[in-house]
Amino acid sequence: MKKLDTLLAEKLLQINAIKLQPDSPFSWATGWNSPIYSDLRMTLSYPEVRNLIKVEMARLIMENFGNAEVVAAIATGAIAHGAMVADSLALPMVYVRSTPKDHGLENLIEGDIKPGQKVVLIEDQLSTGNNCMKCMNTVSEAGGIVLGVVVIFDYQFSQASKSLKRAKLPIITLTNFETMIDVADEKKLLSAADLDALQQWHSDPENWAPAGFGNVD
Repeated sequence: MKKLDTLLAEKLLQINAIKLQPDSPFSWATGWNSPIYSDLRMTLSYPEVRNLIKVEMARLIMENFGNAEVVAAIATGAIAHGAMVADSLALPMVYVRSTPKDHGLENLIEGDIKPGQKVVLIEDQLSTGNNCMKCMNTVSEAGGIVLGVVVIFDYQFSQASKSLKRAKLPIITLTNFETMIDVADEKKLLSAADLDALQQWHSDPENWAPAGFGNVD
């Protein structure tokens, strides 16, 4: 029987929720060139994958954060998954914005967190870790006690790992970059050169550029 991280990585690649294009890189909001792009909202269109994520996230929360009282999804990518997990666990759910709304009540948190409630965060993907840190601080300022975060896909950047470790925020992930690379290699989805390009990008994503294009300024 396949391990969860391998099984989910396979499914994410199959449905193009993760796309690999070393020869035609994507532009991230950070300004980085990237040979990989993940849009995990794509999983919502595939009931089998969607249900796998819901069930496994709920299981991991019960096993690791069994005293959680609120599920807090990090907007916007994790909202739908957070709602499904909260429903599965019969827990209240909120979602947390990275910046306030520019109208109305200008909320950062949509929903109700009471002071002292224990909160588990739901994130679709972990890259720099900035969103998780902002969300944790926002929940803490509202009086919530953040137990940890459950993530669908972890890019495994050292920057994120170090910052979340300093913040003492436990991370539980369903699958990750290295597992995805192993699956792509096993399934012969990319050439050896393309796999090497992905590893080079992963070691220095801020300065990576495809072969022949020089360095990113």
